[in-house]
Amino acid sequence: MSFQTYADIIIDISNENLDKTYQYAVPEKYLTQAKIGAPVVVSFGKGNRQINGYIVGLSGEPKVEKSKIKPITEVVEGAPIIESHLIYLADWIKETFGGTMNDALKTVIPVRKAIKHKEEKTVSLTVDIEQAKLFYYEFQRKNNTARARLLEALIKEQTLDYEDVVHKLNISKSTLDGLEQLGITKTVAKQIYRNPIKQQEQAYRPVILNEEQRAITDQITKEYKAGNRAVYLIHGVTGSGKTEVYMEVIADVIAMGKQVILLIPEIALTYQTVLRFYKRFGDRVSILNSRMSQGERYDQSLRAKRGEIDLVIGPRSALFTPFLNLGLIVIDEEHETSYKSETTPKYHAVEVAVKRAELTNASVILGSATPSLESYRRAMTGEYKLFQLRKRAKEAIPPKVWIVDLREELKKKNKSIFSEKLKELIADRLAKKEQIMLFLNRRGYAGFVSCRSCGHVMKCPHCDVALTSHNNRKMVCHYCGYEEPHPSLCPTCGSKFIAAFGTGTQKVEELVRKEFPGARVLRMDTDTTKKKDSYGKILSAFASHQADILVGTQMIVKGHDFPLVTLVGIIAADLSLYVGDFRASERTFQLLCQAAGRAGRDVLPGEVVIQTYHPEHYSIVTAAKGDYESFYKQEMLYRKLMQYPPAAHMLLLLITSKNEESAIEASVHAGEAIKEMIGEQQIAAQMIGPATAGLAKANDYYRRVIYIKHEEYNTLIGIKDYLEGYLAYTQYYSDCSFQFDFDPMSSY
Repeated sequence: MSFQTYADIIIDISNENLDKTYQYAVPEKYLTQAKIGAPVVVSFGKGNRQINGYIVGLSGEPKVEKSKIKPITEVVEGAPIIESHLIYLADWIKETFGGTMNDALKTVIPVRKAIKHKEEKTVSLTVDIEQAKLFYYEFQRKNNTARARLLEALIKEQTLDYEDVVHKLNISKSTLDGLEQLGITKTVAKQIYRNPIKQQEQAYRPVILNEEQRAITDQITKEYKAGNRAVYLIHGVTGSGKTEVYMEVIADVIAMGKQVILLIPEIALTYQTVLRFYKRFGDRVSILNSRMSQGERYDQSLRAKRGEIDLVIGPRSALFTPFLNLGLIVIDEEHETSYKSETTPKYHAVEVAVKRAELTNASVILGSATPSLESYRRAMTGEYKLFQLRKRAKEAIPPKVWIVDLREELKKKNKSIFSEKLKELIADRLAKKEQIMLFLNRRGYAGFVSCRSCGHVMKCPHCDVALTSHNNRKMVCHYCGYEEPHPSLCPTCGSKFIAAFGTGTQKVEELVRKEFPGARVLRMDTDTTKKKDSYGKILSAFASHQADILVGTQMIVKGHDFPLVTLVGIIAADLSLYVGDFRASERTFQLLCQAAGRAGRDVLPGEVVIQTYHPEHYSIVTAAKGDYESFYKQEMLYRKLMQYPPAAHMLLLLITSKNEESAIEASVHAGEAIKEMIGEQQIAAQMIGPATAGLAKANDYYRRVIYIKHEEYNTLIGIKDYLEGYLAYTQYYSDCSFQFDFDPMSSY
């Protein structure tokens, strides 16, 4: 007895239609071809109209009465279709990261909502002037005034703008249709693309690569031409010219008729990055990002699919650009947390890029001055090919780094946020008409509790992460739920200077203006960059020396190149060092290296001041030296000891509900189900929780978390699959939402 297979099919690829699937029976002759993403032809509607669709799900269970399910007419074979490829990728994302197929489809399918084409329409004569005059007299005689009016205008100019015809001449569509039917006029529509790059073409000045850059470029291009595809990690110090290496390889790949995606971590980076690539590759370059209008995004996706552009630059979402002939994916600053999606499915762009490259026979280049531990470990094991750029381009000298102990500043009665060293150097640079960047690494700031006298930080005894200060005078661990009361005195030195640590960029800006009243100050953070063009305007103003000091968060230290910046001040390195997150030391090292890398990038030498209460911490010591290898070794010891990624893998289950009791009950039952499964299957997994999430309530939803650790990623996928099945089967918690996150990039 053979079993019937059923296929879930989406009829049209658009965001509105992704939620609606129709079930069809798969005829036996198509069973081997009926795979996720396969294009099909089906009979649709009462008239059995033959229409194209795509398989997005397969099962052995009918969703409606069997007699109402039609068979698939045909599974289409032939040339690869971009939609098929992206649907297959969506299925892989769903299986690997959790969530529904609809969630995954909406992630990968280019937006195609009810966006009108932007068109340039004209109306012109299809007869000669003499014939037009005869028709004109005829229409006048018959009192066809609208037709006569249009012909009179066309006799003068032959071609008119459609909008002018309709609005200025007051000609109706029926009048135009009538003249077209008589063969007198024609209306021509030419599609106009909304171009998000508003920049005049500029002359490209070729950059001569140094020996290190040339060696890497030649090696990657040689392997590519030989048909070898790989994942490359370029570990280059800040200012070593990684972008020039990308450009050379991209130029070679495009010359071979292929298309390229370049991912950048923040929209803020688009400003300078796009200009550099636009100068080199002209209007065959485009951008995709969330700040563009729906029309702009739609047009650029259409251009990519039609092969009218060779290179797309953008943040995470640009990874799904519908290129038909993708040959290379480049991910700059690959360590950045913004490459991890914050919404379901919680995919990581690096992993998805590697999978998409595998599906399209493309290569992947990852680049960073401070690679993620995950990527560097893969390079160490030979999974990725590692290249090193150890010298700065332009022969620039690495900046001199000063580490200032803020405990000593307090002893000197200096309660300002600026150390004496930083004040002295700011005054010096202002006098020299050079520029300064003041960086406040508030990313993930969550109010850790520390002592200003001795630097002691209150930590969880079970998870070795900082406890987070809450308004109820309690300190809580975001991983296991451990809590204790907020101390009034430091348990190490007895000082009364113990409190939640932190300050804001706006406060820093105010204090800068007060301390240095003659300085021109700009601030760049989420508050000042809400408008569409605000990133570019602030960076452009600073680049043209309209300001002396730029104050900001992490967005000011990412990839920007300002020749006059000779001083970088890191106001409080500890803000990212103790945020109740196992990745805190890695983030701090990365941010400090990135910030230090902004100083002295050209002929003028640079200096960096790192202000901290923990000058002896290995992430600060190694960042000051720019010593990634030493940091990697020390950090990996900690990760192995605590079984944190990448030494092991971690699966987070987030349970949310508007009913607190439901959230608690669901988390307890889910935890029991996990324990039962790993016990029955003898899986050596470690479960932490259930516990209240670090953010216990958000938007009226109560939040609970469970963490599961195991060395094998596939084992965690198995636990995720089991939990999805368990939750679907029990159906007890309809008022709860369940989200999975593999190797989370931040605490919850």
